[in-house]
Amino acid sequence: MHIKLNDLFLQMQHQLDTRQAVLDHNLLIELVNRIRPADTKNTEEIHQKFKAFYTALLLTPDAASTLQSFVLKLISRYKQTSLYADTGILSLDGFFNQLMQRLGAHFLPLIHDESQLQELLRQVFHQRSDKYWLDEIDDAEWQNLFRLFNQGHGNQDEKKQIRRELIKAITILSYRVSGIGLYPEFINAHPELTEYESPFLVQNREINEFIQQYKHLHQNAEQMSAVEPPDASQALVMLDQCREVTLKIRRATKRSGVSVSLTYLLSLLEQCLERIEILLNLIVEEDDVRYSSIGALLVDVTDALYSERSVRSLLATNSELMALQVTENASKTGEHYVSSDKKGFIAMYKAAAGAGVIIAVMASLKILAARLTLAPLMQAFLFSMNYSFGFMLIHVLHFTVATKQPAMTAAALAATVQHRKGSKNAQIAELAALIINIIRTQFIAILGNISIAIPTAALITYFWQAAMHEPLLSHAKASHLLHSLDPFTSLAIPHAAIAGVCLFLSGLLAGYFDNMAIYRKVGPRIQAHPALREIMGQERLNAFAAYIERNLGALAGNFLFGIMLGSMGTLGYILGLPLDIRHIAFASANFIQGLMCINGGPEIGLAIVSFLGVLCIGLTNLFVSFTLTIIVALRARRVRFEQWKPLAKLVLTHFLTRPSDFFWPPKQPLEIEDSSHGQK
Repeated sequence: MHIKLNDLFLQMQHQLDTRQAVLDHNLLIELVNRIRPADTKNTEEIHQKFKAFYTALLLTPDAASTLQSFVLKLISRYKQTSLYADTGILSLDGFFNQLMQRLGAHFLPLIHDESQLQELLRQVFHQRSDKYWLDEIDDAEWQNLFRLFNQGHGNQDEKKQIRRELIKAITILSYRVSGIGLYPEFINAHPELTEYESPFLVQNREINEFIQQYKHLHQNAEQMSAVEPPDASQALVMLDQCREVTLKIRRATKRSGVSVSLTYLLSLLEQCLERIEILLNLIVEEDDVRYSSIGALLVDVTDALYSERSVRSLLATNSELMALQVTENASKTGEHYVSSDKKGFIAMYKAAAGAGVIIAVMASLKILAARLTLAPLMQAFLFSMNYSFGFMLIHVLHFTVATKQPAMTAAALAATVQHRKGSKNAQIAELAALIINIIRTQFIAILGNISIAIPTAALITYFWQAAMHEPLLSHAKASHLLHSLDPFTSLAIPHAAIAGVCLFLSGLLAGYFDNMAIYRKVGPRIQAHPALREIMGQERLNAFAAYIERNLGALAGNFLFGIMLGSMGTLGYILGLPLDIRHIAFASANFIQGLMCINGGPEIGLAIVSFLGVLCIGLTNLFVSFTLTIIVALRARRVRFEQWKPLAKLVLTHFLTRPSDFFWPPKQPLEIEDSSHGQK
C-alpha cells in the first residue's frame, strides 16, 4: 500500500523556510486524513497504512526532520499543561456535578478555548472512531515511528518548552493525588492511611524531589543532550503503592459496601496515577519507553476528547464498582434460589406454595380495591401497598415468588462465569449444570405458586359468593379479565415484559440497599439508637438490628417492586399510554376468578386461550428479567463470555437425552463434564 505524502511535506517545508507567523494546521489534519484507514475496525488496513506512512518518512529526503520541526513549532503555539493534566481525567467537582454539566452541554454546547492544545488535537483527530485505530497500533510501531521522527538535535527550544509543560502537569497531578488521599471518605474506607505514612503524601515528596533534580540538571541549555536524566524509580515505586491501596479499597468494598462518591474518587485516582506514570516516562526513561508512552498518551487523549462530554462514558466509568457491588449482593441471594438435590427441590415447592396462598389473597384484595371509587393517585397508593406489604410478608415468612428468582440467579450465574478457573470445557460444563439446576428450581417454584394460588383464589371466590350473596366480579369484569390474558388480542405479553423490567429493577434495588446497609452501618446504628433501646431493650434491639442489616435489601426491593406493580396502570392512565403489568402468579389467580364469575360458564376456547396467556406471561416475566440481569451482571464484572453457542448446544443435548433432569432432581449430583468433552 502506498500513500502520497510528498506534497504535504513540501508545503510544510515551504512554511518553515518562509518563517510564516502562523503555521497552517490544516496540513497536519490532511496528513492524518490520508493515514486514517477507511475501516477503523480493519486491523490489517490499519497496520498497512501506518507502515506506508513510516515508509514515506523513511524514503522521502528530509521528510522526518521536516515533520518534526513542523509539529513541534505548531504545538509550541498552544498552551499544553491542561492537555497533559486534565484531558481524560475526571474533574474534582464530583459525580453529580459532572453529570449535570455533561447533560447541560448537550443542550447548550460549551465554548472551546482555541489557545489550548486540545483544540488542535480535536481538529486533527476529528472522527469519533480515531481512538479505535490508534489503539490498534502496537508499541513496536510507535517506537519505530518516533525513533525516526526524533532524529537530529534540532528544535531544542520547542522540546524544552514541552518538558517544562510536562513537569508542570506532573506537579499538578501529584498534588491532586495527595488531596484525594486525604479525603475523609477515602480514609474511612482504608483507616490504615492514618496509622502509617500515607503513600499518597510520600509520592508527592518523591516526585517534587525528582523534579528539583531534573530542573537543576537542565538549567544549562548546552548540557541538555549530554546530561543523563535523574532516576524516577523511587517515585514510580510510590505510585505503585498508591495503586495497591486503591485495589485494597476496591476489594474491601465487598465487605464494607461502596458509595457513588467513593467510586468516583477511586476512578479519578486511578486515572491520575496512570497519567503521572505516562508523563514521567516521557521525560526520564530510555527512548523505547518514551516513544511507547507518547503513543499511549495520544490514544488516551484522543479517546478522552470524545468521552469527556459523554454522559454514557461518565456512567460507564463510575457505575462499574457500584453495579458490581449491587450484583454481588444479588448473586449471594441468588445462590439460595438454586436447588441441586431432592431436599432443596421439595423445600422450594413448599416455599412457593406458601407464597401462592398470599398471592391469591393479594389478587382478591386488588379486585375489591378496584371496586372503590378513588382518585387515580389514591387507587395507585392502595394497589401499591397491597402488593408491597404482600411481597414483604412473603419474604418475612421465608416463602418464594417464582419470578423473583431470575434477577437473583442471573447474578449468581455471572459470578460463576467470572470466578471459574480451568479449561473452557470445564467452565461450560459447570455453567450447563448450573443452568439446568436453575431451570428445574424455576419450574418447581412456578408450579408451587400456581398450584396453590389457583385453588386458594377459587376458594376465596366461592366463600365470598356464599357469604355475600354476590359474585366477586361482575360478568362484564370477569369477561374483561379473561380477555386481558389473551396473548393474541390483548397487550398481555408487552405488559408481562414491563413486569419483567420491574422484576429486574427490584433485584438491582435489593442489591443497592444491601450495599447501603453495610456501607452506612445500618445495623450498628440501630443498636445504638437510644429511643429504640428504651422501647425494646438492648437484647431485642440487637436481634432486630441484625435482622434489618441482613434483610434490608430484600425488604426494600420487595416494597419498591410492589409500588412499581401497583402504580404502573395509574401511570399509564395519567400519561395516556397503555402501560400495565401482567405477572404469572396474579394472572393465574385472576384466571380462575374470571372463570368462576362469568355468567353461564366460559367458552372452552376462551378458557384455553386465557390459560395459554398465563403461561406466555410467565415465560415473558422470566425471560426479560433474567436477560437484563445477566447483561448487567456480566458487564459489572467486565466479563465477555463468548461460549454461548457451545453452552446452549450442551444444555439442549442434555434436554434431548435426559429431559427429566429439567423437572425432577437426579439421584446423583448433576455431572456434565464428559458430555462437554464429547461436544468438543
